[in-house]
Amino acid sequence: MTPDDPRPSVLARGWWWAQDYAYAALRQAAIVGAPWRLGRPRPEPRSWRDGSAELAEVILLPGVYEHWTFLRPLGDALSAAGHRVRVVHGLGMNRRGVAETSERLGRALAARPAGPAGRVIVAHSKGGLIGKHLLVTSGAAHAAAAEAAAGGDPADAAARAPAPASSPPERGSAAGGAPLGLLGLVAVCTPFHGSPLAGLFFVPSIRAFLPEDETIVMLGRDESVNGRIVSVFGRFDPHIPNGSALDGATNVIVPAQGHFAVLGSPHTHAAVLDGVRMLSAG
Repeated sequence: MTPDDPRPSVLARGWWWAQDYAYAALRQAAIVGAPWRLGRPRPEPRSWRDGSAELAEVILLPGVYEHWTFLRPLGDALSAAGHRVRVVHGLGMNRRGVAETSERLGRALAARPAGPAGRVIVAHSKGGLIGKHLLVTSGAAHAAAAEAAAGGDPADAAARAPAPASSPPERGSAAGGAPLGLLGLVAVCTPFHGSPLAGLFFVPSIRAFLPEDETIVMLGRDESVNGRIVSVFGRFDPHIPNGSALDGATNVIVPAQGHFAVLGSPHTHAAVLDGVRMLSAG
């Protein structure tokens, strides 16, 4: 919502909240649907591997307590538009800290070279914080922005930016220093400024969204990559009363409501696709 919009009624907000949780429940149930492999990481749809090598590869990153299947409708829309869509296995339900998960994501991406068109992270909620953390620590977005400003190829500059050096890599993963090819981040309903509602919970993975959390404060202070971020959000988000607008980023308000249900809106799909194209074009 914008400051000039009238505040929705209590009845309207209650109805949107109920719809939001109904949508979340349905998407959580999708984890037991096809395709399924017992005892092995669940593979993404085979059709997601197809797509044009001339378009940026999309890395889907879900929010806290979300499996990648939660973002299936968004992934299908991006795949239908011609993008190759990938997921990072081994994140579970995304309950680890932002910094630790960012390191895991960087190692996973470094283990497989990016294509010539580069990569864009498309994330929901906490996934956007993880994506920004990786952009900050890798320097990929800064390199892409500098090259674009100079009239060069941002994908080429991002491809040369290395993965951040951190703790020793896990077995089977690449060491820090390999290029990631990151062009930027499209974040949907991400609490870039935290959420005071996190104080209502005692679970550490939720309290990590408090506005005074160390990681939230650090990411808020570092605005070096905000120009390579597209923040997409609806008119009403019951989980993020402070909103998802980010200074220096491209902020897009879609005509939809909710923290979860907004993911199923065709308006959101179109906004995310536009964001990926914009970041790819510099």
